[in-house]
Amino acid sequence: MGNVTGSVAAKFAFFPPDPATYDVYRGEDGRLAFSGVSADSNMNVHLLDTKAGNRIVATFWKHPFARFTLLYSHGNAADLGQMHELFIELRAHLRVNIMSYDYSGYGASTGKPSEFNTYYDIEAVYNCLKSDYGIKQEELILYGQSVGSGPTLHLGSRLQRLRGVVLHSAILSGIRVLYPVKMTFWFDIFKNIDKIRLVTCPVLVIHVRMLIGPMENDYGSSRKKNTTRYG
Repeated sequence: MGNVTGSVAAKFAFFPPDPATYDVYRGEDGRLAFSGVSADSNMNVHLLDTKAGNRIVATFWKHPFARFTLLYSHGNAADLGQMHELFIELRAHLRVNIMSYDYSGYGASTGKPSEFNTYYDIEAVYNCLKSDYGIKQEELILYGQSVGSGPTLHLGSRLQRLRGVVLHSAILSGIRVLYPVKMTFWFDIFKNIDKIRLVTCPVLVIHVRMLIGPMENDYGSSRKKNTTRYG
């Protein structure tokens, strides 16, 4: 029963756009390029190998005066081709570098999306930030939206000197999206509610409650039901 429930939660978690909304190719100068982004956007494209044997796409958007770098893990129904305009705006207004990536099975990344693949994905991206750009933990802010809160808290719970963590419409866990349970089961996915206790840096939570339908409570009066869904 546990494996079945976990599989159902995983199916709710991942909805990669099909087909992908972009292509990665080599330009005339031999560098990797990203369709839809002009060559002068001060953006580097990477193909990174993960521990699972997948090759994922990552993009680094450099700001000339940045003090910090944002490692952005996007939601479950988008890929990098839909995000680059947002990254351009964030880079300009926040004056930060932005590193983002597509999970295994998303966009031009190989493999299949799964909980553990997202963990291997973000680890490969973090290693790239250290080796290629010399980014230190103290200069790094992790940003996770929706299902991206899973890899964000996976990495955030392991790094003790981060500048900060931002959780945007984060989930408590996979099963808790489907059922109002109060305990963690071994077969659950993205056990964020447990991992966040291990995060030592400042955390900003951005969340919106959705109110759907009147429900009658135990005292006979109606109330609205709060629910959080994958986004």
